[in-house]
Amino acid sequence: MTEVATSDQLLVVIDPVARRTDGESVRIAKDVLSAGAATKVCLPEGPEEFARALQRRGSRRPVVIGDDRALVRAVSVLHRQRELAGCALSLVPVGGMLSLARALGVPTGAVAAARAVLEGSERRLDLLVDDSDGVVLGALRIPPLVATVEEPVAADPSGALSNADLGHGHPAWMRTCQSLVRTLVAARPVRSPAPPQPPGPARLRVEVDGVTLVDLDQPVEGLSVVPGGPGLADVEVHPLSVGAEATPLLASGRRVTVSGADFRYRADALVAGPVRTRTWVVREGAWGLTLPG
Repeated sequence: MTEVATSDQLLVVIDPVARRTDGESVRIAKDVLSAGAATKVCLPEGPEEFARALQRRGSRRPVVIGDDRALVRAVSVLHRQRELAGCALSLVPVGGMLSLARALGVPTGAVAAARAVLEGSERRLDLLVDDSDGVVLGALRIPPLVATVEEPVAADPSGALSNADLGHGHPAWMRTCQSLVRTLVAARPVRSPAPPQPPGPARLRVEVDGVTLVDLDQPVEGLSVVPGGPGLADVEVHPLSVGAEATPLLASGRRVTVSGADFRYRADALVAGPVRTRTWVVREGAWGLTLPG
């Protein structure tokens, strides 16, 4: 790993989602960074301003305060600018989606992460790049994981016709109607939302370095592509099983092509598609991330 000088000037880009979800952690991280290096703080309001801030960073070392999506956005911007090779990113994870940050080895506490920015070292990491110039830093999954559906908060059945709303001293007939409505609403069963249904099996052709791992005649329940050895991706395909669990099909390679009927895929924290074919290529050591020494 390459040592990072603490005297570097920092461009601290604070993602708007982080500011809304955990302003206290953002403030702590900013204070630690400002105490240890010369910083310029940028508060973009959306993806365009976020990208513009990175484009205009000059010689400053970029530090992103945000979640997994903010990190992926920063790598994507630098990749499109073809500036990943000469730029080491730093991340202070703040927000609700931090599984990628943890997997990459970034501390998830604001103070520890900020100190790693100042005192850590640059580690070069592999990158998956697809044929539409999209990037994957961690895991690629087909089909995408089913999102959790939040159940709505049940309303207070008496809230719509409470005394506070109607006022006191109303005629007896209105109070009788109010009582009747409360009784009827309270007696009505609350219908829970249907749980999300998992996606069905897919028919896909999966090729690794030109060799077919599974073809369209064999339905699959899932596919994952994760970083493997240097310059390689590990591919795992789960064929559809009837009865006993089927043995996963495993392969490693530099180039992975998936084709078949329209399919969606999850790349890190984002769902993309539908597409009919997509090819990912591993680029060894394509990007740098500051991690604890």
